Amino acid sequence: MRVAQGARTAVAVAVVAAVVVAVTGCSGGGGGDGGGDDREASGAASAGASADAVSAAPATGVKSGGTLGGAGSACELPVTFDFAQEWKADPVEFLWEVGPVSVACEIDAKPAGHLGFVRVWTGAPGDDDPEAVLAAHLAEETGSTKSGMRYRPFEIDGVTAVEVTYTTTDDLGERPDRAFALPTPDGPVVISLDAPDADEHRAVLPAYELAKRTLRLAD
Repeated sequence: MRVAQGARTAVAVAVVAAVVVAVTGCSGGGGGDGGGDDREASGAASAGASADAVSAAPATGVKSGGTLGGAGSACELPVTFDFAQEWKADPVEFLWEVGPVSVACEIDAKPAGHLGFVRVWTGAPGDDDPEAVLAAHLAEETGSTKSGMRYRPFEIDGVTAVEVTYTTTDDLGERPDRAFALPTPDGPVVISLDAPDADEHRAVLPAYELAKRTLRLAD
């Protein structure tokens, strides 16, 4: 009988301890009237940080296939940058003008097994505000709607560039898009990433990030 009584006592102690832990956990999570809002804000911040990490991380893994922009390269440009291995760069011979800039070079992902382009657009000297150039360029694009525009300035080779991220909706569906612009002595340059859907956008994003990370003003 003493053994049975001891067992019952141990069980009772364990149950009481479990209840105390559960109650303590619940009261600690509430944190007062603002507890729920604090958790939501923290979750949103973490989600934003994760999204930034996903965007930035692929750039370190892609290999360079060479440098574009300089004399003798596939496309002679006001800037130089590395393009991704197995991608194919070609100058654009026909006039394709969208807003203040015209496409000068296309780097095609197809040889690397993906669908998408990194495109280089150039404009005439005098258009020095990169955000205004981006806004005018995107405003003139037809066949799609754009939403959620977010402009972010950053420094690149001693000048202030601006990147825009946004969502494009067209006949192919909805997908993320991005581009950046910078002033040069020869006029503005816009580098855009173009892909048909969200999966291909993620796949070709490292090539765009490589271009942004290695871009320099041409000598």
